[in-house]
Amino acid sequence: MDMDLNSLSPYIRVAWDSTIYPPVNITERIIFDYELMFVKEGECEVTVEGHKYHGAPGDLFLFKPNQVHSIYLLNGQPLRQPHLHFDLFYRPDSPEVKVSFKPHAMLTEQEKQWIRPDVLAEMDDPLPNHIRLNKPAVIEQLIQEIIFEFDRKFPYYETTAKGLFIQLWVLLLREIHWQRNAHLHSNWEQLERVKNYLAHPTDHDLTLDELAALANMSKYYLCRLFKKAYGMTPIQYHVSIRLEKAKQMIQFTDQSLTQIADELGFQSIHAFSRTFRKWEGQSPSAYRKKK
Repeated sequence: MDMDLNSLSPYIRVAWDSTIYPPVNITERIIFDYELMFVKEGECEVTVEGHKYHGAPGDLFLFKPNQVHSIYLLNGQPLRQPHLHFDLFYRPDSPEVKVSFKPHAMLTEQEKQWIRPDVLAEMDDPLPNHIRLNKPAVIEQLIQEIIFEFDRKFPYYETTAKGLFIQLWVLLLREIHWQRNAHLHSNWEQLERVKNYLAHPTDHDLTLDELAALANMSKYYLCRLFKKAYGMTPIQYHVSIRLEKAKQMIQFTDQSLTQIADELGFQSIHAFSRTFRKWEGQSPSAYRKKK
């Protein structure tokens, strides 16, 4: 499953734009929470659970709770690394938890209690540790804005930083989504054309053949891409648009349900009621009574 973004309530523990100077390295350790580390200047070799990654300017690293990792500087140059430590979901002990620089064997019993569950492991396609960003400037700007809030500590800075972090997290999820679904990105113009077309004619059914002609691709490929992009097929999306209009008409007009069904191009009041109940979990008449 994917994480529920509606319940996302991040707690940002640390927001620093710091630089590591040779000969200092971050030797093998685990952390209690999550960390996002942006490589601003310099290069590094990052090892996570035995996997080695080369970090260059513009790269982003995501370290997860209880993940063994280390960071070694390369070429004898400093490593500037704006970074955030955070819980994705606020917990009662969130303000008490510190940043760890220890291997697991050296943790106290109290520190072991601070290790968060890795909620990202529950995702169908978990996020990687190393992310080579297509648009690093946008991600870096949001990280720097969060750091600015923590540095200045203006009134309500923590709430402001939380809002900025949610923007950052969604941008990151979107970036990874595009990287993993390059075929969607290359066909996005056609998908948007179909989506916009579906939003307008609400008074009749549409066919996959006419939508495929509009997109200049086979209807089977269109259905697969559209569902991957929007979570439903083109026909399902069109039905949802028509039912949203039906709900507005039921709620804000005195037209009969038969008139509404006819205006929206359903074959009969029965077909309209059947579709409405399937999608909304109640009949049109029951929905109208809630006005």
